[in-house]
Amino acid sequence: MEALGDALLQKAAEETNLPIGRLTGERARTTGQLRMFATMLREGSWVEATIDTAIPERTPLPKPDLRKMLIPLGPIVVFGASNFPFAYSTAGGDTASALAAGCPVVVKAHPAHAETSEMVYSAIKKAIAFCNMPADVFQHVHGTSFESGKALVQASHTAAVGFTGSTLGGKALFDYSAQRKNPIPVFSEMGSINPVIFLPDTLQKNTADLAAQYSGSITLGMGQFCTNPGLMLAIDSPALRDFLDHLSTGIETVQPAKMLHQGIHTAYVKKSHDALEQKGVTVVQQATTVAHDIEALPTVALVSGETFLANPLLHEEVFGPYSLMVACQDEDELITVLKSVSGQLTTTVMGTIQDLTDHQQLVETLPSIAGRILFNGVPTGVEVCASMVHGGPYPASTDSRFTAVGINAVKRWIRPVCYQNWPDSLLPLALQDANPLHIWRLVDNEWKK
Repeated sequence: MEALGDALLQKAAEETNLPIGRLTGERARTTGQLRMFATMLREGSWVEATIDTAIPERTPLPKPDLRKMLIPLGPIVVFGASNFPFAYSTAGGDTASALAAGCPVVVKAHPAHAETSEMVYSAIKKAIAFCNMPADVFQHVHGTSFESGKALVQASHTAAVGFTGSTLGGKALFDYSAQRKNPIPVFSEMGSINPVIFLPDTLQKNTADLAAQYSGSITLGMGQFCTNPGLMLAIDSPALRDFLDHLSTGIETVQPAKMLHQGIHTAYVKKSHDALEQKGVTVVQQATTVAHDIEALPTVALVSGETFLANPLLHEEVFGPYSLMVACQDEDELITVLKSVSGQLTTTVMGTIQDLTDHQQLVETLPSIAGRILFNGVPTGVEVCASMVHGGPYPASTDSRFTAVGINAVKRWIRPVCYQNWPDSLLPLALQDANPLHIWRLVDNEWKK
Protein backbone atom coordinates (compact mmCIF):
# COMPACT_ATOMS: atom_id res chain seq x y z
CA MET A 1 0.00 0.00 0.00
CA GLU A 2 2.84 2.34 0.81
CA ALA A 3 4.62 1.49 -2.44
CA LEU A 4 1.54 2.60 -4.41
CA GLY A 5 2.52 6.11 -3.34
CA ASP A 6 0.60 9.22 -4.34
CA ALA A 7 -1.36 7.38 -7.04
CA LEU A 8 -3.39 5.56 -4.39
CA LEU A 9 -4.05 8.76 -2.43
CA GLN A 10 -5.08 10.67 -5.54
CA LYS A 11 -7.48 7.95 -6.67
CA ALA A 12 -9.06 7.82 -3.20
CA ALA A 13 -9.40 11.62 -3.13
CA GLU A 14 -11.03 11.56 -6.57
CA GLU A 15 -13.57 8.94 -5.53
CA THR A 16 -14.40 10.13 -1.99
CA ASN A 17 -13.85 13.93 -2.00
CA LEU A 18 -11.63 13.48 1.05
CA PRO A 19 -8.51 15.70 1.23
CA ILE A 20 -5.05 14.24 0.56
CA GLY A 21 -3.90 15.11 4.10
CA ARG A 22 -6.70 13.09 5.68
CA LEU A 23 -6.07 10.16 3.34
CA THR A 24 -2.33 10.21 4.01
CA GLY A 25 -3.02 9.86 7.73
CA GLU A 26 -5.61 7.17 7.15
CA ARG A 27 -3.24 5.09 5.04
CA ALA A 28 -0.61 5.34 7.78
CA ARG A 29 -3.21 4.22 10.32
CA THR A 30 -4.09 1.28 8.09
CA THR A 31 -0.54 0.06 7.55
CA GLY A 32 0.21 0.66 11.22
CA GLN A 33 -2.77 -1.53 12.09
CA LEU A 34 -1.46 -4.32 9.85
CA ARG A 35 1.93 -4.12 11.56
CA MET A 36 0.20 -4.18 14.96
CA PHE A 37 -1.43 -7.52 14.13
CA ALA A 38 1.88 -8.86 12.80
CA THR A 39 3.48 -7.99 16.16
CA MET A 40 0.60 -9.72 17.96
CA LEU A 41 1.13 -12.88 15.90
CA ARG A 42 4.88 -12.94 16.47
CA GLU A 43 4.37 -12.64 20.24
CA GLY A 44 1.82 -15.46 20.01
CA SER A 45 -0.07 -15.49 23.30
CA TRP A 46 -3.26 -14.18 21.65
CA VAL A 47 -4.37 -17.84 21.24
CA GLU A 48 -4.92 -17.95 25.03
CA ALA A 49 -3.37 -21.38 25.45
CA THR A 50 -4.58 -22.94 28.70
CA ILE A 51 -3.42 -26.27 30.11
CA ASP A 52 -4.82 -28.28 33.00
CA THR A 53 -2.68 -31.38 33.40
CA ALA A 54 -4.09 -34.77 34.29
CA ILE A 55 -4.38 -36.10 37.83
CA PRO A 56 -4.98 -39.81 37.23
CA GLU A 57 -4.85 -40.69 40.94
CA ARG A 58 -7.65 -38.25 41.86
CA THR A 59 -10.67 -39.87 43.49
CA PRO A 60 -13.42 -40.64 43.07
CA LEU A 61 -12.81 -39.74 39.38
CA PRO A 62 -9.45 -39.18 37.66
CA LYS A 63 -8.88 -35.74 36.19
CA PRO A 64 -8.22 -35.80 32.43
CA ASP A 65 -5.56 -33.75 30.64
CA LEU A 66 -7.34 -30.69 29.18
CA ARG A 67 -5.81 -28.13 26.81
CA LYS A 68 -7.65 -25.20 25.26
CA MET A 69 -6.77 -22.60 22.64
CA LEU A 70 -8.47 -20.31 20.14
CA ILE A 71 -8.78 -21.33 16.48
CA PRO A 72 -10.07 -19.46 13.39
CA LEU A 73 -13.75 -19.68 12.45
CA GLY A 74 -13.19 -20.00 8.70
CA PRO A 75 -13.79 -17.73 5.67
CA ILE A 76 -14.89 -14.21 6.61
CA VAL A 77 -16.88 -11.83 4.39
CA VAL A 78 -15.97 -8.17 4.90
CA PHE A 79 -18.03 -5.27 3.56
CA GLY A 80 -15.98 -2.14 2.89
CA ALA A 81 -17.14 1.14 4.48
CA SER A 82 -17.72 4.28 2.45
CA ASN A 83 -16.30 6.82 4.90
CA PHE A 84 -12.87 5.18 5.42
CA PRO A 85 -11.55 3.95 2.05
CA PHE A 86 -8.43 2.50 3.71
CA ALA A 87 -8.94 1.95 7.45
CA TYR A 88 -12.38 0.28 7.26
CA SER A 89 -12.31 -1.11 3.76
CA THR A 90 -10.30 -3.54 1.64
CA ALA A 91 -7.26 -3.81 3.93
CA GLY A 92 -8.93 -2.26 6.96
CA GLY A 93 -9.52 -3.46 10.48
CA ASP A 94 -11.94 -6.28 9.68
CA THR A 95 -9.66 -7.71 6.99
CA ALA A 96 -6.50 -7.29 9.09
CA SER A 97 -7.97 -8.91 12.19
CA ALA A 98 -9.56 -11.78 10.25
CA LEU A 99 -6.33 -12.59 8.42
CA ALA A 100 -4.48 -12.37 11.74
CA ALA A 101 -6.88 -14.94 13.18
CA GLY A 102 -5.98 -17.29 10.32
CA CYS A 103 -9.22 -16.80 8.39
CA PRO A 104 -9.42 -16.43 4.61
CA VAL A 105 -11.18 -13.19 3.67
CA VAL A 106 -13.63 -12.19 0.94
CA VAL A 107 -14.01 -8.41 0.64
CA LYS A 108 -16.96 -6.80 -1.07
CA ALA A 109 -15.62 -3.50 -2.34
CA HIS A 110 -17.66 -0.40 -1.54
CA PRO A 111 -19.00 0.98 -4.84
CA ALA A 112 -18.26 4.55 -3.70
CA HIS A 113 -14.52 3.88 -4.02
CA ALA A 114 -14.35 0.78 -6.20
CA GLU A 115 -11.15 1.76 -8.03
CA THR A 116 -9.34 2.58 -4.79
CA SER A 117 -10.39 -0.80 -3.47
CA GLU A 118 -9.07 -2.46 -6.63
CA MET A 119 -5.69 -0.77 -6.16
CA VAL A 120 -5.46 -1.97 -2.55
CA TYR A 121 -6.45 -5.45 -3.74
CA SER A 122 -3.53 -5.39 -6.17
CA ALA A 123 -1.21 -4.62 -3.25
CA ILE A 124 -2.65 -7.53 -1.25
CA LYS A 125 -2.18 -9.92 -4.20
CA LYS A 126 1.48 -8.90 -4.43
CA ALA A 127 1.89 -9.45 -0.69
CA ILE A 128 0.30 -12.91 -0.95
CA ALA A 129 2.75 -13.89 -3.71
CA PHE A 130 5.73 -12.38 -1.87
CA CYS A 131 4.88 -14.30 1.30
CA ASN A 132 4.21 -17.53 -0.64
CA MET A 133 0.72 -17.80 0.85
CA PRO A 134 -2.19 -19.65 -0.81
CA ALA A 135 -3.34 -17.48 -3.72
CA ASP A 136 -6.99 -17.58 -2.71
CA VAL A 137 -6.53 -16.60 0.94
CA PHE A 138 -8.00 -13.23 -0.08
CA GLN A 139 -10.82 -12.65 -2.57
CA HIS A 140 -12.19 -9.36 -3.88
CA VAL A 141 -15.64 -8.86 -5.41
CA HIS A 142 -17.75 -5.94 -6.63
CA GLY A 143 -21.51 -5.44 -6.58
CA THR A 144 -24.10 -2.75 -5.94
CA SER A 145 -27.24 -4.77 -5.23
CA PHE A 146 -28.60 -6.09 -1.95
CA GLU A 147 -28.68 -9.48 -3.66
CA SER A 148 -24.90 -9.60 -3.99
CA GLY A 149 -24.51 -8.93 -0.27
CA LYS A 150 -27.12 -11.53 0.56
CA ALA A 151 -25.38 -14.12 -1.62
CA LEU A 152 -22.07 -13.54 0.17
CA VAL A 153 -23.59 -13.81 3.65
CA GLN A 154 -25.55 -16.94 2.75
CA ALA A 155 -22.76 -18.71 0.83
CA SER A 156 -22.28 -22.11 2.46
CA HIS A 157 -18.57 -21.59 3.27
CA THR A 158 -18.97 -18.16 4.90
CA ALA A 159 -18.20 -18.48 8.61
CA ALA A 160 -18.77 -14.86 9.79
CA VAL A 161 -19.34 -11.34 8.49
CA GLY A 162 -17.79 -7.95 9.24
CA PHE A 163 -19.57 -4.71 8.35
CA THR A 164 -19.23 -1.00 9.06
CA GLY A 165 -22.04 1.26 7.88
CA SER A 166 -25.68 2.13 8.37
CA THR A 167 -28.11 0.48 10.76
CA LEU A 168 -30.28 -0.49 7.79
CA GLY A 169 -27.40 -2.25 6.03
CA GLY A 170 -26.00 -3.93 9.12
CA LYS A 171 -29.43 -5.20 10.22
CA ALA A 172 -30.09 -6.58 6.72
CA LEU A 173 -26.88 -8.64 6.83
CA PHE A 174 -27.78 -9.86 10.33
CA ASP A 175 -31.20 -10.96 9.05
CA TYR A 176 -29.64 -12.72 6.04
CA SER A 177 -27.53 -14.73 8.46
CA ALA A 178 -30.56 -15.67 10.56
CA GLN A 179 -32.22 -17.08 7.42
CA ARG A 180 -29.38 -19.56 6.86
CA LYS A 181 -29.72 -23.25 7.69
CA ASN A 182 -26.74 -22.67 9.98
CA PRO A 183 -26.78 -19.02 11.18
CA ILE A 184 -23.36 -17.37 11.50
CA PRO A 185 -22.14 -14.41 13.54
CA VAL A 186 -22.47 -10.98 11.91
CA PHE A 187 -20.37 -8.25 13.49
CA SER A 188 -21.93 -5.02 12.26
CA GLU A 189 -20.75 -1.65 13.54
CA MET A 190 -23.71 0.58 12.80
CA GLY A 191 -25.42 3.82 13.77
CA SER A 192 -24.45 5.96 16.74
CA ILE A 193 -25.31 9.51 17.80
CA ASN A 194 -22.64 9.57 20.53
CA PRO A 195 -24.30 11.69 23.25
CA VAL A 196 -22.18 14.38 24.88
CA ILE A 197 -23.20 15.61 28.34
CA PHE A 198 -22.23 19.15 29.34
CA LEU A 199 -22.41 19.50 33.14
CA PRO A 200 -23.19 22.81 34.88
CA ASP A 201 -19.88 23.73 36.53
CA THR A 202 -17.83 23.32 33.35
CA LEU A 203 -20.43 25.17 31.27
CA GLN A 204 -20.16 28.07 33.69
CA LYS A 205 -16.34 28.11 33.68
CA ASN A 206 -15.33 27.01 30.16
CA THR A 207 -18.10 28.20 27.85
CA ALA A 208 -16.06 29.56 24.94
CA ASP A 209 -13.48 26.77 24.96
CA LEU A 210 -16.16 24.07 24.97
CA ALA A 211 -17.97 25.74 22.06
CA ALA A 212 -14.79 25.97 20.01
CA GLN A 213 -13.95 22.35 20.74
CA TYR A 214 -17.35 21.07 19.70
CA SER A 215 -17.92 23.26 16.66
CA GLY A 216 -14.74 21.61 15.38
CA SER A 217 -15.76 18.08 16.31
CA ILE A 218 -19.28 18.33 14.86
CA THR A 219 -18.00 19.54 11.50
CA LEU A 220 -14.75 17.51 11.28
CA GLY A 221 -14.74 15.71 7.94
CA MET A 222 -18.24 17.07 7.33
CA GLY A 223 -19.46 14.93 10.21
CA GLN A 224 -18.86 11.69 8.32
CA PHE A 225 -17.57 9.69 11.27
CA CYS A 226 -19.43 6.99 13.17
CA THR A 227 -18.25 8.77 16.34
CA ASN A 228 -19.57 12.21 15.36
CA PRO A 229 -21.26 13.97 18.33
CA GLY A 230 -24.82 14.02 16.99
CA LEU A 231 -26.52 14.58 20.36
CA MET A 232 -25.69 17.02 23.15
CA LEU A 233 -27.34 17.06 26.57
CA ALA A 234 -27.32 19.71 29.29
CA ILE A 235 -29.47 21.16 32.06
CA ASP A 236 -31.05 24.38 30.85
CA SER A 237 -29.41 27.49 32.28
CA PRO A 238 -28.03 30.89 31.27
CA ALA A 239 -24.62 29.20 30.90
CA LEU A 240 -26.08 26.76 28.37
CA ARG A 241 -27.56 29.60 26.34
CA ASP A 242 -24.20 31.35 26.41
CA PHE A 243 -22.55 28.13 25.20
CA LEU A 244 -25.03 27.89 22.33
CA ASP A 245 -24.29 31.49 21.34
CA HIS A 246 -20.58 30.69 21.11
CA LEU A 247 -21.27 27.41 19.31
CA SER A 248 -23.47 29.29 16.85
CA THR A 249 -20.61 31.60 15.99
CA GLY A 250 -18.31 28.65 15.35
CA ILE A 251 -20.81 26.78 13.15
CA GLU A 252 -21.75 29.86 11.15
CA THR A 253 -18.26 30.32 9.74
CA VAL A 254 -17.59 26.68 8.78
CA GLN A 255 -17.08 26.25 5.05
CA PRO A 256 -19.34 23.57 3.56
CA ALA A 257 -17.45 20.76 1.81
CA LYS A 258 -18.41 17.89 -0.46
CA MET A 259 -19.66 14.76 1.24
CA LEU A 260 -18.38 11.31 0.30
CA HIS A 261 -20.93 10.63 -2.41
CA GLN A 262 -24.38 11.56 -3.65
CA GLY A 263 -26.19 8.92 -1.60
CA ILE A 264 -24.80 10.17 1.72
CA HIS A 265 -25.55 13.78 0.79
CA THR A 266 -29.15 12.95 -0.20
CA ALA A 267 -29.67 11.10 3.08
CA TYR A 268 -28.16 13.97 5.08
CA VAL A 269 -30.38 16.57 3.43
CA LYS A 270 -33.51 14.49 3.99
CA LYS A 271 -32.80 13.41 7.57
CA SER A 272 -31.66 16.84 8.76
CA HIS A 273 -34.68 18.44 7.09
CA ASP A 274 -37.04 15.91 8.70
CA ALA A 275 -35.49 16.49 12.13
CA LEU A 276 -35.68 20.28 11.86
CA GLU A 277 -39.32 20.06 10.78
CA GLN A 278 -40.35 18.38 14.01
CA LYS A 279 -42.50 20.37 16.43
CA GLY A 280 -40.46 22.04 19.16
CA VAL A 281 -37.13 21.87 17.29
CA THR A 282 -35.42 25.18 16.58
CA VAL A 283 -32.31 25.89 14.54
CA VAL A 284 -29.50 27.31 16.67
CA GLN A 285 -27.28 27.94 13.68
CA GLN A 286 -26.60 26.75 10.18
CA ALA A 287 -23.51 27.59 8.15
CA THR A 288 -24.25 30.72 6.13
CA THR A 289 -22.02 29.95 3.13
CA VAL A 290 -24.04 28.76 0.14
CA ALA A 291 -23.64 25.03 -0.45
CA HIS A 292 -23.08 23.68 -3.96
CA ASP A 293 -23.29 20.25 -5.57
CA ILE A 294 -23.06 17.64 -2.76
CA GLU A 295 -21.75 20.01 -0.11
CA ALA A 296 -23.30 19.74 3.37
CA LEU A 297 -24.50 22.65 5.50
CA PRO A 298 -23.30 22.22 9.12
CA THR A 299 -26.28 22.60 11.47
CA VAL A 300 -26.97 22.70 15.22
CA ALA A 301 -30.52 22.54 16.59
CA LEU A 302 -32.18 22.78 20.02
CA VAL A 303 -35.08 20.95 21.65
CA SER A 304 -36.44 20.49 25.15
CA GLY A 305 -36.03 17.24 27.05
CA GLU A 306 -39.79 16.73 27.14
CA THR A 307 -40.12 17.07 23.36
CA PHE A 308 -37.14 14.81 22.71
CA LEU A 309 -38.57 12.05 24.89
CA ALA A 310 -41.93 12.25 23.09
CA ASN A 311 -40.50 12.05 19.56
CA PRO A 312 -38.50 8.92 18.58
CA LEU A 313 -37.52 10.43 15.22
CA LEU A 314 -35.23 12.84 17.06
CA HIS A 315 -33.29 9.85 18.45
CA GLU A 316 -32.21 8.75 14.97
CA GLU A 317 -28.75 9.36 13.54
CA VAL A 318 -28.34 12.20 11.04
CA PHE A 319 -25.06 11.19 9.40
CA GLY A 320 -23.21 14.40 8.66
CA PRO A 321 -22.31 17.75 10.29
CA TYR A 322 -25.47 17.92 12.44
CA SER A 323 -25.97 17.92 16.19
CA LEU A 324 -29.04 18.33 18.39
CA MET A 325 -28.83 19.94 21.84
CA VAL A 326 -31.41 18.67 24.34
CA ALA A 327 -32.06 21.21 27.11
CA CYS A 328 -33.26 19.31 30.19
CA GLN A 329 -35.10 20.66 33.23
CA ASP A 330 -32.89 18.91 35.79
CA GLU A 331 -30.56 15.96 36.29
CA ASP A 332 -33.42 13.46 36.53
CA GLU A 333 -34.71 14.45 33.11
CA LEU A 334 -31.18 14.42 31.69
CA ILE A 335 -30.68 10.83 32.90
CA THR A 336 -34.08 9.86 31.48
CA VAL A 337 -33.13 11.35 28.11
CA LEU A 338 -29.77 9.57 28.14
CA LYS A 339 -31.41 6.22 28.94
CA SER A 340 -33.96 6.73 26.16
CA VAL A 341 -31.35 6.63 23.40
CA SER A 342 -30.31 3.26 22.03
CA GLY A 343 -26.85 1.72 22.41
CA GLN A 344 -23.91 3.90 21.42
CA LEU A 345 -20.29 3.60 20.35
CA THR A 346 -19.37 6.47 22.67
CA THR A 347 -20.75 8.76 25.30
CA THR A 348 -18.83 11.77 26.62
CA VAL A 349 -18.95 13.80 29.83
CA MET A 350 -17.68 17.36 29.75
CA GLY A 351 -17.25 18.43 33.36
CA THR A 352 -15.09 19.32 36.32
CA ILE A 353 -14.24 17.06 39.25
CA GLN A 354 -16.95 18.93 41.14
CA ASP A 355 -19.41 18.07 38.36
CA LEU A 356 -18.61 14.37 38.66
CA THR A 357 -19.04 14.52 42.44
CA ASP A 358 -22.38 16.31 42.07
CA HIS A 359 -23.76 13.92 39.43
CA GLN A 360 -22.74 10.44 40.56
CA GLN A 361 -26.02 8.83 39.50
CA LEU A 362 -25.45 10.08 35.96
CA VAL A 363 -21.86 8.81 35.92
CA GLU A 364 -22.99 5.34 37.04
CA THR A 365 -25.40 5.19 34.09
CA LEU A 366 -22.72 5.63 31.41
CA PRO A 367 -21.30 2.07 31.09
CA SER A 368 -24.75 0.73 30.18
CA ILE A 369 -25.03 3.19 27.29
CA ALA A 370 -21.81 2.86 25.28
CA GLY A 371 -18.63 0.91 24.61
CA ARG A 372 -16.30 3.89 25.15
CA ILE A 373 -16.81 6.57 27.82
CA LEU A 374 -14.88 9.82 27.42
CA PHE A 375 -14.14 12.54 29.93
CA ASN A 376 -13.39 16.06 28.69
CA GLY A 377 -12.65 15.25 25.09
CA VAL A 378 -14.34 14.71 21.75
CA PRO A 379 -15.50 11.30 20.50
CA THR A 380 -14.14 11.83 16.98
CA GLY A 381 -10.83 10.01 16.66
CA VAL A 382 -10.36 6.32 17.48
CA GLU A 383 -6.93 5.22 18.69
CA VAL A 384 -5.78 1.84 17.33
CA CYS A 385 -4.41 -0.01 20.37
CA ALA A 386 -5.07 -2.90 22.75
CA SER A 387 -7.24 -0.86 25.15
CA MET A 388 -9.62 0.57 22.55
CA VAL A 389 -13.28 -0.51 22.45
CA HIS A 390 -15.08 0.37 19.23
CA GLY A 391 -18.47 -1.21 19.68
CA GLY A 392 -21.41 -0.98 22.03
CA PRO A 393 -24.96 -2.10 22.76
CA TYR A 394 -27.26 -2.52 19.77
CA PRO A 395 -27.56 -0.71 17.36
CA ALA A 396 -24.02 0.61 17.81
CA SER A 397 -23.01 -2.97 17.03
CA THR A 398 -24.73 -6.33 16.72
CA ASP A 399 -22.62 -7.81 19.53
CA SER A 400 -21.46 -5.51 22.32
CA ARG A 401 -18.95 -8.06 23.64
CA PHE A 402 -16.44 -7.22 20.91
CA THR A 403 -14.47 -4.33 19.47
CA ALA A 404 -13.88 -3.56 15.79
CA VAL A 405 -10.63 -1.68 16.51
CA GLY A 406 -7.41 -2.77 18.20
CA ILE A 407 -5.82 -6.20 18.59
CA ASN A 408 -8.88 -7.53 20.42
CA ALA A 409 -10.83 -7.18 17.17
CA VAL A 410 -9.32 -10.58 16.34
CA LYS A 411 -11.63 -12.19 18.92
CA ARG A 412 -14.59 -11.84 16.58
CA TRP A 413 -13.12 -14.43 14.21
CA ILE A 414 -12.03 -17.19 16.59
CA ARG A 415 -13.56 -19.83 18.83
CA PRO A 416 -12.19 -21.97 21.68
CA VAL A 417 -11.39 -25.67 21.22
CA CYS A 418 -10.48 -28.06 24.02
CA TYR A 419 -8.27 -31.11 23.47
CA GLN A 420 -8.78 -33.87 26.04
CA ASN A 421 -6.15 -36.56 26.66
CA TRP A 422 -4.57 -35.89 23.26
CA PRO A 423 -1.10 -37.28 22.32
CA ASP A 424 1.43 -34.50 22.85
CA SER A 425 3.04 -34.86 19.41
CA LEU A 426 -0.32 -34.41 17.69
CA LEU A 427 -1.37 -31.32 19.63
CA PRO A 428 -1.13 -27.83 18.08
CA LEU A 429 2.30 -26.32 18.82
CA ALA A 430 0.73 -23.81 21.24
CA LEU A 431 -0.43 -26.66 23.48
CA GLN A 432 2.54 -29.04 23.39
CA ASP A 433 4.43 -29.71 26.62
CA ALA A 434 7.71 -28.21 25.35
CA ASN A 435 6.00 -24.94 24.34
CA PRO A 436 8.00 -24.68 21.07
CA LEU A 437 6.43 -21.28 20.31
CA HIS A 438 7.71 -19.87 23.64
CA ILE A 439 4.40 -18.12 24.36
CA TRP A 440 2.78 -17.23 27.66
CA ARG A 441 0.36 -19.98 28.72
CA LEU A 442 -1.84 -20.60 31.75
CA VAL A 443 -0.61 -23.96 33.05
CA ASP A 444 -2.44 -25.36 36.07
CA ASN A 445 -3.63 -21.84 36.92
CA GLU A 446 -0.14 -20.36 36.76
CA TRP A 447 1.20 -18.15 33.94
CA LYS A 448 4.30 -19.68 32.40
CA LYS A 449 6.49 -19.20 29.37
